[in-house]
Amino acid sequence: MLRTAQRTAALVNVLCGGTTPTVAAVEAVLREYGEADPLHLRAEGVAEMRAVAASLRDVFAAPDTDTAAHRLNQLLAASCGPLRLTSHGGGAPWHPHLDSDDAAPWGEWFLASSCMALTVLLWDRQRPPGGLCASPSCAHVYLAVGPGTARRYCSRRCATRERVAQHRRAKRPGTA
Repeated sequence: MLRTAQRTAALVNVLCGGTTPTVAAVEAVLREYGEADPLHLRAEGVAEMRAVAASLRDVFAAPDTDTAAHRLNQLLAASCGPLRLTSHGGGAPWHPHLDSDDAAPWGEWFLASSCMALTVLLWDRQRPPGGLCASPSCAHVYLAVGPGTARRYCSRRCATRERVAQHRRAKRPGTA
């Protein structure tokens, strides 16, 4: 489930960017996380996934575990089917799905698989599955899967950029 949750975060970041992502950009993320060719993704599928990504981003933005759980429950109740096992006709190992069938539209598949992964993370760790990067110049989501204190940034790069900016602000003449 962790790999599926990682794919969810990566897709939300690609799909919720400032511009509409290309089919090729979304396919690249799908392939990076193990989706096999041929993908048969079209612009309509990207549009469906982009709408879903906005809902999933709300889960990442949840300020606490109860809010994240409530938002996931709403998505599960409104849009996901009953839990079922599939091997895609014998072409893959048996695994759970919450979408309507093996030929579900891209948006439905993305929502169902993402909700399942984020639900398992919340259940297993009893905390929100992730968060929004605290950097004002970044809009990415991230997974909170490691031990220790809560994460604030999506990457070391964002954390370092913010520490350097804070240090420079503190060193300016006339600041205390």
